[in-house]
Amino acid sequence: MARQFTPERLEPVLGPADERLTRRAVLGATIGNIIEFYDFGTYSFFAIQIGEAFFPATDQFVSLMLSLGTFGAGFVTRPIGAIVLGSYSDRAGRRPAMIASFAMMSAAVLLLAITPSYETIGLAAPLLAIFARLLQGFALGGEVGPTTAYLMEAAPTKARGLAVSFQPASQQVAATAGALVGEILSLTMTSEALNAYGWRVALLLGAATLPFGLWLRSVLPETLHRPEAPVPVTPPEGRRPTDRRIMSLGFVILASCTITTYVTGYMTTYALNTLRVSTPLAFASTLISNTVGISAALLGGLLADRVGRRRIMIWPQVTALLMTYPVFFWIAESRSALALLGGLGVLTLIGTIPYSAFYVSMAEGLPKYIRGRAFATIYAFAIAIFGGTAQPIVTWLIHLTGSALVPAWYMLFAGAAALCAMLMMPETAPLNYMPDHRRTAVTPRPLL
Repeated sequence: MARQFTPERLEPVLGPADERLTRRAVLGATIGNIIEFYDFGTYSFFAIQIGEAFFPATDQFVSLMLSLGTFGAGFVTRPIGAIVLGSYSDRAGRRPAMIASFAMMSAAVLLLAITPSYETIGLAAPLLAIFARLLQGFALGGEVGPTTAYLMEAAPTKARGLAVSFQPASQQVAATAGALVGEILSLTMTSEALNAYGWRVALLLGAATLPFGLWLRSVLPETLHRPEAPVPVTPPEGRRPTDRRIMSLGFVILASCTITTYVTGYMTTYALNTLRVSTPLAFASTLISNTVGISAALLGGLLADRVGRRRIMIWPQVTALLMTYPVFFWIAESRSALALLGGLGVLTLIGTIPYSAFYVSMAEGLPKYIRGRAFATIYAFAIAIFGGTAQPIVTWLIHLTGSALVPAWYMLFAGAAALCAMLMMPETAPLNYMPDHRRTAVTPRPLL
C-alpha cells in the first residue's frame, strides 16, 4: 500500500494506490455525518413537544412558532462554522476539521437533551436551548464542506459520483433514523409521556453514539495532500466558467435543495397540524419519504458516474416539477395513508436524484485549495437563509391562507429556480473523449 506524508507532519495520507482504503474512508465519513445530522435534525420531528417544554404559551400556534424559531436559530451560526471550519479543512486537513465539528455537536446535543423545562428553571431553559442550537449550527456548518471534499478526494476518479452521493444519502439516513425513533416512541408511549420526555429519549439515543463516531473519525486517513487528476470542465456554452460563477449557480441549487429537504422534513408537523392525521401516520410519512430518499440519492450518484452530471440534474428535476402540485393536491384532498405515503414517496424518489449529481459536480468544479471552505460556505448560507426559514414560512402561510397546498407552491418556486441554474452548470464528469470529441460514459468501480 503506497503511503505519503505531509510536509507539515509525519501523518499518513491517501495516495493514488490506496484505493482499498476508500471503503473505510467513505464509511467512516458517512457514519459521522449520519450522527451529526441526526442530532441536528431530530429537533424538527419534535418541534411541538419541545415548544411545550421550553416555550409554553396559551396559544399552541405561538408555542410552535417559538419552537420553530429556535430551530431556525441553529442556521444563524452555520455560515460562521462553515467559514471557520471550512478554512481549517483547506489548511490543516479534512480529518481535523471533521473531528472538531463532531466534538462540538456532541456537546450541543447533550446540553439540549438534559436542559430542564421552562417550568423547572424558568427563562434559563429557552436560553440554554437557543445556545445549544447555535452551537449545533456552528458545528454542522463546518461539517458538510470538509466531508463532501473528503468523500470526493478519497474515491477513485471513476466513482466520485457514487462516493459523494453518500453525503446526501447519509442526511436521508439521519432523517430516517429520526423519523423511525419518533414512530417507535409515538407507538410505545402515551401522548403525555411523549410530550414530557419522549423527545429527550430521541436526543439521548443520538448522544449515545457520539463516542463511537468520534473514534471513527480520529482514525480516518487524510486526503488533502492526495494527488488529484485534472478533470475537464465542459460548460454548455463552450467556455470554462469562473469559480465565482460555479459558486453562484451552486448557491441557487443548494437553496432549492434546502427548501425541498426542510419542507419534506416538515411533513410530520404538517400532517399533524394541517391534515389532522394520526401521530403514527404523521411520523410514517417522513419515515417513508426519507427511506426512499436514501436509495434515490445513491442512484443519482451512480447514474451521474455513468452518463454525466448535467443529464442527471436536469431531467429528473423537470419530472419533479411536473409532479409536485398533483401530488400535494392528492394529499390535501384525500388525506389518506396511500396519498400521504405513496405520493410523497414517489415525489421524493424523483426529486432527490438530481441533487446527488449536483453535489459531485460542485465539488469537482471547485479548486482543491478552496473546496472545503467554498462548498461549506455556500451550503451554509443557502441553509441559513432558506432552510432556517422554510418551516416557519410554510407554517405562517398555511395559518394565513388556510390552504394545505402552500408546501407545493413553495417547492415549485424553489425547484424552478434550481432548474434554471442546473441548465447553466458545467459538465464535470471524468468521461472518455473519442477522437471526434464525442463523450462516452465510463463504468464506475464499486465502492462497497
